[in-house]
Amino acid sequence: MSDVLELTCELIARPSVTPEDSGCQALIAQRLSCAGFHCEHLRFGEVDNLWAVHGTDGPTLVLLGHTDVVPSGPREAWSSDPFAPEVRDGGLYGRGAADMKGSVAAFVIALERFVAVHPGHAGRVALLLTSDEEGDAIDGVRKVADLFRERGERIDWCITGEPSSTRVLGDLLRVGRRGTLSATLTVRGVQGHVAYPEKARNPIHQAMPALSELAARRWDEGYETFPPTSLQISNVHAGTGANNVIPGELQVLFNLRYNPNWHAAQLEAECEAVLQRHGLEYEVRWHRGGEPFYTPEGPLRAAARDVLASFAGAPPEESTGGGTSDARFIAPLGAQCIEIGPVNASIHKVDEHVRVADLEALPDLYQALIERMLVG
Repeated sequence: MSDVLELTCELIARPSVTPEDSGCQALIAQRLSCAGFHCEHLRFGEVDNLWAVHGTDGPTLVLLGHTDVVPSGPREAWSSDPFAPEVRDGGLYGRGAADMKGSVAAFVIALERFVAVHPGHAGRVALLLTSDEEGDAIDGVRKVADLFRERGERIDWCITGEPSSTRVLGDLLRVGRRGTLSATLTVRGVQGHVAYPEKARNPIHQAMPALSELAARRWDEGYETFPPTSLQISNVHAGTGANNVIPGELQVLFNLRYNPNWHAAQLEAECEAVLQRHGLEYEVRWHRGGEPFYTPEGPLRAAARDVLASFAGAPPEESTGGGTSDARFIAPLGAQCIEIGPVNASIHKVDEHVRVADLEALPDLYQALIERMLVG
C-alpha cells in the first residue's frame, strides 16, 4: 500500500463529521513535526485548526484543507461502511475520500518529500487545516485569518485541495470563486379570515411583486471568467396549514452568488431598496458567507497551468465556477489563491470515492507545484 493511500485510509477511519476532527490533525501534526515543521494547534470554540510551517524567510506558500466531512447518511445506503475505507474496482471508498481527506493526505506526503529533498528551501511552506469547512465555517479558517491579520502573518500563495477536477485529474484549475450572501426575510401582515380580506393584510400577496422583481433582475453581465450574479429563492413559508386563514407572516430564504462587480454591502442595500419601494413591513437578517476572489495571471497561475497540463495531458480549463471554499478567507490577506484536487463526481454522495491512481499521483502534483514556487 502506498504512503498516500495508507494515510488517506487512516484519516477516513476517523469519523470526523463536522465540526469534529476525531484526531486527524493530531496524527498529521505528529508526522509533520518529525519532518521539521513547527506545528501550532489553534482551537476556537468546538473547532480544531492546525498551522504547520517549515522555513523562516521569504514568500509563504500555504496548502489549505479541511479534516471534517459531511454526514454519511444511512449506513445501509452505502455499499460498504463509510468510515471503514475499502479499495475496490480501482477506487478508494469512504466518506471524505474525495472531499477532502485524499488531498489532505497528499499534502502531507508532498510536504514530507519536499523538505527531505530541499531542507534549506527559500521562503516558507505551510499547511493550514480546519475541522469547520463543511459546517458553519465560523471558528475555522475565518477565525484563523482574523488571528493572522492581528499578528501580521504573511501569505503570498495558497493552494486549496478541494476536489476540482471534472473527468480526469488536473483537467480544471480553479482561479476564483463567487461570493455568497444569504438572507432570511420576514414580511409581516395581519392574520384574518380569507372571506374578509379587507380586515387582514396578506404578506404573501404583498411580497410577491418585490420577490418577482428581485428574482428577475439581471444583476450584471459577469466579470472576467465569472458568470453573472444570481439571486435564488430557496424557501418560502407562511400560513397555519388551514386554507381559510390569511397568514400574519411570511418567511423567505434567498441567496446571492456574486462576482467581483459587487460587495456584500452593496447587494444588501440594493435588495432592501426594492423591499422598501414595495412598501413592505419587513425584517431581514443577512449572513455574509464570503466575498468573491480572483487570481489573475501571475507566477502561481502559470505554474499550476504547466504542472496540471503535464499530469492531465492537456492544459486545464481555468474556472471560477462552483460554490465556495475556505480560500475566500485567505484571499483577503493578500494571497493569490487557486484550487486543485481530485475528481469531484462523488463528493457528498453515497459511496464517495477517489480513483487510487489519481490519489497516488496527487503528492507528485503538489510537490511539483511547491518546487515551482519555492525552488524554481
